[in-house]
Parts: sequence; C-alpha cells; structure tokens
Amino acid sequence: MPRYALLIEYHGAPFAGWQRQADQPSVQGAIEAALARLEPGPHTIAAAGRTDAGVHGRGQVAHCDLQKDWAPFRLSEALNHHLRPAPVAIRACAQVGQDWHARFSAIERRYLYRVLVRRAPATLEAGQVWQVKNALDADAMQQAANHLIGLHDFTTFRSTMCQAKSPVKTMDEIRVEQLESPAGTELRFHLRARSFLHNQVRSIVGTLERVGTGAWTPMDLKRALDACDRAACGPVCPPDGLYLMGVGYPDDPFA
Repeated sequence: MPRYALLIEYHGAPFAGWQRQADQPSVQGAIEAALARLEPGPHTIAAAGRTDAGVHGRGQVAHCDLQKDWAPFRLSEALNHHLRPAPVAIRACAQVGQDWHARFSAIERRYLYRVLVRRAPATLEAGQVWQVKNALDADAMQQAANHLIGLHDFTTFRSTMCQAKSPVKTMDEIRVEQLESPAGTELRFHLRARSFLHNQVRSIVGTLERVGTGAWTPMDLKRALDACDRAACGPVCPPDGLYLMGVGYPDDPFA
C-alpha cells in the first residue's frame, strides 16, 4: 500500500479548522472526500499540525495511504479536480516510505502572522490579516519577542484546552518584519519551532501587539512569561492573519 506526502494550501475562512468534524466543514474532511472519489473509502489522512478555524495554510503537510500506485503528479491533479470549488489545493505530491509520517517525522514548523495597520477598512486583504488602526512599534515588539527565544515554560501562552503533555517548548525564532506599501503598513511575525502549543502563536502575537501600542513594555512580557499563568497573557489575536507556512523534515519529500 503506497504512502503519499501532500503539500497543501488552503484558505481557512470557510472551515471549522483542519480536523475532520461530523457536522462542520473541515480541510481534512474536504481532502478525504476527494480521496474517496478516487478510491473507495473511508480515508484517514494525518497532518503535520491541526490549524484552528479561520487559520490558513500555505505549506501544510499530510500523508495518505492508497491501494493504487499513483504517479504523484497525476494524484495531485486528480485531487485538485475533486477538491473544487473548496479553497484547498494540493501544491505538490510525493511517494514516501511506510515509516514516513507527516507529524512524527517533522523537525520544525514555521508560522506567519500578518497585521495590517491602517484606518480604512481592509478590502482586498479582508479575512487574511488582523487589521489594527494605530501604529505599532516594531522595535519594541522585537525586544519583547527576544525574551521568548529558547527553552521556556509557555503556560502563559497556551490555551487552557491545550492537550500537550508539557508546556515546555523551545522557540527557535520570532522575527518582526515591517513592510510599507500603498495598502498600508504591514507587520509580519515569523515564528519557528519544532512544535507549538494550542493557541501559542496567537497568544504571543496578541501580547506583542500590546507592547507595540505602548500599553506593555518588553519587560512586562517577560514577567508574563515567567508567571507561567494563563491569566497573565495578553489578548489572543484573531485567526485571520495566521498562516502555517511550512514544515521541515530531515529529507524534504518535495525537493
């Protein structure tokens, strides 16, 4: 039974998240339904990570096992045909070994969070960014973010519903990038780690926004981290601006 790795892109707005749900649309459910059009089901695919409702995917990775020995290009083309009109696309497909797993073989995940700063309502970017109206201090947010780099107990920055066994994670990178364009000022938060806790990225960015406005200082954020208390967290930002950008593996199956 051959196994295939899938590189997946999706717009999260119409979905209740990645994970299949009985009574709501999901990205996993859409792909499994497309697979059932190719081979009799049911099918169960495994992903590198579960994104929440409204979160987007640029580089989600999943794997599936099929009966037929498909040429990877033909499989991706067939799946994209049956995924229409859902905003989900298979960007690439590769055959992998039976011991390869989209989640457990991964060695890093990369997320992007986009914040658009402008007074006028977002139109073209609606549903794809978090819009704030007042200027943010990117340098202060970077200073605060530096306190989160490395191995820490991230209890403050994880959902109370998080099912991870431990709140201790190693954050490899948080980089704040400011871009100027005719559409407005955009702040991009690049986060990289082996794995993330539930709501960790949105909790971190929401708290960094408080630093950006001047309501918090960078040291306030460090004190919140050291408190190891969810009540010390700043506001959790909305899902619209969050993207799973990529998943790293020792050997990239799509190279």
